[in-house]
Amino acid sequence: MKILANDGISNSGIDALEKGGFEVLTTKVAQNQLENFINDNNIDAILVKNNTQVRQELIEACPSIKLIGISGVNTDNVDVEFAEDNGLHVINTPNATANAVAELVFAHLFGMARFLHSSNREMPLEGDTRFKDLKKAYASGLELRGKTLGIIGFEKTGQAVAKIALALGMNVIASDDRITGAPISIDFFNGQKVTINIETIDKDDVLEASDFITLHAPAQEEYIISGVEIEKMKDGVGIINTAKGGILHEVDLVKAIESGKVQFAGLDVFETEPTPAVQLLMNPEISLSPNIGSESIDAQERIGAELASQIIALLR
Repeated sequence: MKILANDGISNSGIDALEKGGFEVLTTKVAQNQLENFINDNNIDAILVKNNTQVRQELIEACPSIKLIGISGVNTDNVDVEFAEDNGLHVINTPNATANAVAELVFAHLFGMARFLHSSNREMPLEGDTRFKDLKKAYASGLELRGKTLGIIGFEKTGQAVAKIALALGMNVIASDDRITGAPISIDFFNGQKVTINIETIDKDDVLEASDFITLHAPAQEEYIISGVEIEKMKDGVGIINTAKGGILHEVDLVKAIESGKVQFAGLDVFETEPTPAVQLLMNPEISLSPNIGSESIDAQERIGAELASQIIALLR
């Protein structure tokens, strides 16, 4: 059986699949050439990230495809319902990327709370001439311990964020349209474990009580956070979005930062990827990263292993 890993797969994933009797092709095939490549090579499964689109037209045109594997959580680039209705397996890896995204949330939080985003740019330019001025400018940072973190979207990634926050000594509250709560287990290096149950509450209650808010909900028809929701938040709130572009109203966010309602934001995803709005890129109160939430080396190894185990179970 042949598998096309069109957006790549870890070496551990390749090794596991080859040991399972599969041939893995890692050729990067252009979107407009996928149909011919799949049919010419009699491909049984295609593995993709967000870059490759697997739409109804491609599925209909490639009858050899039995399985579509998606790295990470988001399945927006695949016509999942159509594929499943036509007997294809569609798999993804929500567990594999949760910790990587959660750690990036705190990279943004720690950086903005202590002004590292700005000081890392200013120190190389003026650190030798304005050291005392810069020290004064960046000396009013916040500690995360004891603060309230609001999590909107409490599936695997939201729960991974909660685990880190609880370990830091933060108060954690969460909202979710489907999940009523979850046990959050914190494992320590010496084998001890602490489990804390978090029950979800109404989104408005999260908005009103949180010092920092992080988004982990899937794409929806309307914004999850726009000016209306921001007005319900505490003054000086910090907002992090590593989930999906289009769930946070970026124009309203910039207005709220300019008014002082929002102190800072951390963005890993954008409405207009791959060309984020200039007003975001140039705003000194926004910490930016180029959609790297699930792109750690460790996460990619876990993704490869998880995809391989599911493929072997389903196609063998």
